[in-house]
Amino acid sequence: MGPSAGRGRDRRVDPARGGARRLLPGGRASPHGYRGSGERRARPEREPGPRGAEAGDPRGGYSPAPPGRELSGRGETDVRVGLGLDFTLGLGLEEQGLVAREAAELGYAEIWTPEGTGLDSFQLCALRWRASAQVAAGGLGTGIAVSPVAYRTPMAFAMSAGTLGALTGGRFVLGLGSGGLHRPDFRRAMGVRSGSPLAIMRDYLTAVRGLLAGETVDYEGASLSLSGQRLAIDPAPRTPVYLGALGPRMLELGGELADGICLNWCSEGQVARARRIVDRGAARAGRPPGAVPLVEYIRVSVDDDVAAARRALARATLGYALGPREAVRDRRFAYRAHFERMGFSGELAELDARRDHGASDEEIAGEISDELLLNVGYFGAAEGAREHLARLARGLDVALVRVVAARPGPGAVRAVMEACAPRLR
Repeated sequence: MGPSAGRGRDRRVDPARGGARRLLPGGRASPHGYRGSGERRARPEREPGPRGAEAGDPRGGYSPAPPGRELSGRGETDVRVGLGLDFTLGLGLEEQGLVAREAAELGYAEIWTPEGTGLDSFQLCALRWRASAQVAAGGLGTGIAVSPVAYRTPMAFAMSAGTLGALTGGRFVLGLGSGGLHRPDFRRAMGVRSGSPLAIMRDYLTAVRGLLAGETVDYEGASLSLSGQRLAIDPAPRTPVYLGALGPRMLELGGELADGICLNWCSEGQVARARRIVDRGAARAGRPPGAVPLVEYIRVSVDDDVAAARRALARATLGYALGPREAVRDRRFAYRAHFERMGFSGELAELDARRDHGASDEEIAGEISDELLLNVGYFGAAEGAREHLARLARGLDVALVRVVAARPGPGAVRAVMEACAPRLR
């Protein structure tokens, strides 16, 4: 790929660039404690009233995570630092517990997971929380970001999320996402026959939040209907439900109805744009600006061999930024569109051409520009990770360090955890 696109492989930049920020002690309550008042077509069993600590119910709502250290700088709002682990790390169940305990020892406030079709993410969250509670009083906050809604019914989501919320004393967040609902092949495979991704997410947010709030839900939506359904957990768990959102309409929906927003693969500028759009949606529901918290995975790969760290991050990025060979109309709803909105359409078109001419994924990953990679993540030596993370975390409420291992084995996972650890200066 030539230099004409302005983002070619020959335009390498310093991975540690960006404004410096410091890690400072903190102890403010988690932003997850927010409960919005988005409308839902459901019949309340009783007047909802305040949630969580506001209602004096330690089991309701999200409790503050253990005090740790936070990203802060130049008078900006502190950002809580959490950890994100996925199946690509190859951690066994025993190792999951060990990593969770180590995360607590290193000062991380939260530990989250995405969900695929492997190990059940609710049970992983329970395992990690229980392990972290051996080190941190009350255990770390935990969450799923995100679970595709095609995997479960609203009642199944509410039962699992409500149980885990009760088990952890309110330290669990459920993140819901549309997954592959924009793709006809995914919808056929999962038996999803009706409703746009936006309409389906509105249906799930309304139904799941209503159930978790203890309401008797009567709901007729584009993709589902519930009649007289109520979650039999008393008191109501009121587990926060976040929405995975990238595009403007989904972000607005989250601002209107969700308890928080799960972002992914965002530049600093994109986080700022997301905040404005979420606030616009929140205003429709009478919520004040900044009331709906933003959480994001920020990928980090560290190694003494910078080239190895770069390869790992590039491979992780490729499947999202370039994506499968989807129809042009489908790209409007996917990560490809998200990266194009951040200004990388020219580079991605060149990578498309390379792929169409037979270049392997490994070759294409080597040609993704440093500019793209460092706008959404970090690769390089450990000493540059914290400063870069702080820059990308600006505007977030919770920054989740998504571990990208530069080489096989738990040592690579530990290297990222230590490089970004809130408790290590």
